[in-house]
Amino acid sequence: MQRERVVVLALDGVYPFELGIPSRILGAADGRYEVLTCSVDGRPVRTNADFGITVEHGPEVLATAGTVVIAPVAPDRLSDAVPGTVLAALALIRPGTRIVSICTGAFVLAAAGLLDGRRATTHWQVADHFRRMFPRVDLDPDVLFVDDHPFLTSAGAASGVDVCLHLVRKDHGSRLANSVARRCVVPPFRDGGQAQYIEQPVPEQGAASTAGTRAWALEHLGEPLTLADLSAHARMSQRTFARRFHDEVGLSPGRWLIQQRVARARHLLESSDLTVDQIAGMVGFATGASLRQHLHAAIGVSPQAYRRTFQTAR
Repeated sequence: MQRERVVVLALDGVYPFELGIPSRILGAADGRYEVLTCSVDGRPVRTNADFGITVEHGPEVLATAGTVVIAPVAPDRLSDAVPGTVLAALALIRPGTRIVSICTGAFVLAAAGLLDGRRATTHWQVADHFRRMFPRVDLDPDVLFVDDHPFLTSAGAASGVDVCLHLVRKDHGSRLANSVARRCVVPPFRDGGQAQYIEQPVPEQGAASTAGTRAWALEHLGEPLTLADLSAHARMSQRTFARRFHDEVGLSPGRWLIQQRVARARHLLESSDLTVDQIAGMVGFATGASLRQHLHAAIGVSPQAYRRTFQTAR
């Protein structure tokens, strides 16, 4: 089995938590990835915490990478100009290499001109600053991550986990991605289009949660679930349920159901020989045409093309 080399670039002021995400997530993918960390000069890097880190590699390993990850730095280090040492390091990356940024790492890519004319995201708190500095980038500050191949940009902190799981799912399918998520005790699937900032992520004290109903819905995806069905299961009024659901998940119940059905359909396309119509019925879409429409809206390909990709990989 050939391993893909992933090189994480650590810059001065790097956030330690996000720096470790690629190694932790991709390193749990059954040996499919080799994750290396480098700095622009091979020297130790100062973090935004009260300690520094020593890296084993200099920028030369960037030229050997199949994927490069730009780890985020503290906001006070953000600029519309890239230091010469960073530009020299980025210049070592081979054309066509997949490049991922986590949080403020998007500033580095944008300052180097790599995101001009492309859709991207970054942490919502620095989105206005990003827009002022890089008006040529089509910034979407409301999502967890954006896949505009070969560039993937993600929002703050935990969205780095989401985009790394997305890489595993894209490269090797949902079964391995789900296995990685279980090992790392993280949610197996948060769609890139999910809301980045949830106003009330923690229910009010004494308030009932919608978590039990979400689990129940996942067991009944093949049924024509409505807001009335969900609110009745949760024993709430429809209005209260919809409000509380959005507070906890960041999505409306209808949009969340579509995402879960698309995710289940993707898994079945990868792992079974069922027809598109059969899969559509199993996941709760009325027709194969409906599944095709929603899958294309989510990932831009038809069920046949998606299945062909994973059959080729297998």
